[in-house]
Amino acid sequence: MYVAELKTRRYRGRTPPVVTRPEQVARIIRKSVSDPKREHFFALLLTTRHVVLGIETVSVGSLNASIVHPREVFRPAITAAAAAIILAHNHPSGDVAPSDDDMEITNRLVDAGKLLGIEVLDHVIVARDAAFLSFREKGLLNPSTV
Repeated sequence: MYVAELKTRRYRGRTPPVVTRPEQVARIIRKSVSDPKREHFFALLLTTRHVVLGIETVSVGSLNASIVHPREVFRPAITAAAAAIILAHNHPSGDVAPSDDDMEITNRLVDAGKLLGIEVLDHVIVARDAAFLSFREKGLLNPSTV
């Protein structure tokens, strides 16, 4: 009931989007970044059929860093009874190549999601232009935990 009410308020009678491709995630995230000069980290909360329950801003950082903790990522997912999440963040530099920190936090979050029963489907990095990188498409999600 709570989740249905949240969806009704967020989409005001419109059908919530279904996310099936990283291009869709990139488009959603570009619209959600309020200050393109700072790094923003998001969690898209999804149902089992990949309907978007919500988009949570987990962290807004500096030009090249954002502090992300599993507790802050999964709290809204648990509250919304999300079955899965997609992680996403922007790179203000315009280079979508993942940093070592990006790889480390992604693997930590995949492991945490596995413990909680909330699957991390992908991590998408976007740039100001049309560039984006999908960890899943590039085979960068930790295969031992996915």
